[in-house]
Amino acid sequence: MRRMDVLTQLAPDLWVATRPLRLVVGDIGTRMTVVRLTDGGLFLHSPVQPDPETRQALNAIGSVRCVVAPSKVHHFFAGHWLAAYPGARLFGAPGLPEKRKDLAFHAVLDDHPPPDWQGTLEQHLFRGAPALNEVVFFHPRSRTLMLTDLAFNMVRPPRGRARLFCWLVGAGRRFGPHLFPRLAMRDRGAARESLRRILDWDFDRVTVTHGEVLETGGRQRMAEAFAFLGA
Repeated sequence: MRRMDVLTQLAPDLWVATRPLRLVVGDIGTRMTVVRLTDGGLFLHSPVQPDPETRQALNAIGSVRCVVAPSKVHHFFAGHWLAAYPGARLFGAPGLPEKRKDLAFHAVLDDHPPPDWQGTLEQHLFRGAPALNEVVFFHPRSRTLMLTDLAFNMVRPPRGRARLFCWLVGAGRRFGPHLFPRLAMRDRGAARESLRRILDWDFDRVTVTHGEVLETGGRQRMAEAFAFLGA
């Protein structure tokens, strides 16, 4: 998979778009995962900036219907997508409507898929880390788990300040949670129960927002990466 493809297909009805994300800590990169629903509509997970090339590529495969801000941290470009696609619905993690009062949310995410993607995707609100409130998604057809910040997969270290950031927080050259998500897990018992819930899904691939897609072995790698939560 070339890093800067406009849209890269991973499986039937599943694509990713990988883009730069320049923050104070440097360019750590970001990734949007796209799922085509049974009605032909598109589900955008952690959307990247809607530049003309990205919009053209998406329009070629379906209609943008659901814009999903899956955590309290990943919401940067949600408003841009609503402006570009006024008919789309915005879904956000718990706490986001209070944080982004400028956005009109259709619904707040929980453990139950709304009718928009029921039967195509499953989901779970990761408990015990209220600073993140990340909602994890599972695409059974492609056996793909969709993460946001719970795990990075920086197998190729970024450049500049971002390389130093990854080293400082322990995100370099491995799959798993770095220092900040670990610290966010204030209730280890609740987090452990969420991990068990996630590991009940039969997934192999894992898409992450930062780093490389983990194409295979995802369930085992997920269990190993979160072993610090205990049995």
